[in-house]
Amino acid sequence: MKTSSILTKGTLAFLLLGALTFTACKKEASQSKEEELNTVESTESNNEAEAAYDDVFNNTMGIGAEANGESLGITAGVGIFGRMEGGDITGRVDSIRCFTITVSPNTPGVFPKTVTINFGDGCLGRDGKLRKGKIITVFTGPMGIPGSKATTTFENHKIDSVKVQGKHEVTNNSTSNNRIFTTKVIEGKLTWDSGRWVAWNSVRTVAQIEGNGTPFWPLDDIFSITGGGRGENSRGKTWGHEVIEPLIKKFSCRWISKGVMRIKFNNTGGLLNFGDGRCDNKAELTINGNVRIIILP
Repeated sequence: MKTSSILTKGTLAFLLLGALTFTACKKEASQSKEEELNTVESTESNNEAEAAYDDVFNNTMGIGAEANGESLGITAGVGIFGRMEGGDITGRVDSIRCFTITVSPNTPGVFPKTVTINFGDGCLGRDGKLRKGKIITVFTGPMGIPGSKATTTFENHKIDSVKVQGKHEVTNNSTSNNRIFTTKVIEGKLTWDSGRWVAWNSVRTVAQIEGNGTPFWPLDDIFSITGGGRGENSRGKTWGHEVIEPLIKKFSCRWISKGVMRIKFNNTGGLLNFGDGRCDNKAELTINGNVRIIILP
């Protein structure tokens, strides 16, 4: 009877240990799944910020000579200034506009110069986006000249239902062989009408790797993007983002078409792969061996 009692206690201890181990495994699996979902959410928030401030870059760097006879941006025919046909970017300047541009001082060659793009109460672009408010950019010189800098702030600016805030900077760090730009988003914030928000900071190096020899023909321009930053959203998620394989952005494509970015939420790291160079709005996010398709804004 004594032996039987000892065996029973041992069996109970074994079963209890097994139950605790099973519970711990379930808890770990649950935590891992939650980390994955949080990383997916962080990646989607990061992509939303990426798209919004890329829109700012395209629009401010697309300011051509039509404003005051002096080209201020990098490439005409980009962003809101570009003509689209059948949803494709043509590289040509669109003369049909629902926004206005003011330049102060308006005298060519006099800097710094403040340029205001005013979308008013609503301006529907050829890209299908409804923009409102103002984008205000101070140029220290034409952005085609090394050393020039453009600093952008916003006045009640919205893209569809998203209010854009913060500061956006572009500096020309080009060499004699290549066009190179540093872009910064400082205390950026996107706020939806629903109250949801994403805060974002970023520093990037944008280098032109193809098309340098044809400055007046932008359709062959291809850029390599490196850098990183951090983000936070209204659900309390914070993350870091870092380019680990240069992102490839073609002038002729709306989205990044190649390269890999790491999105890190807590101790979970996700790799966002933008593809093999084909132009589409899909990227693959790999977390702990699991792959999800992410739709780019």
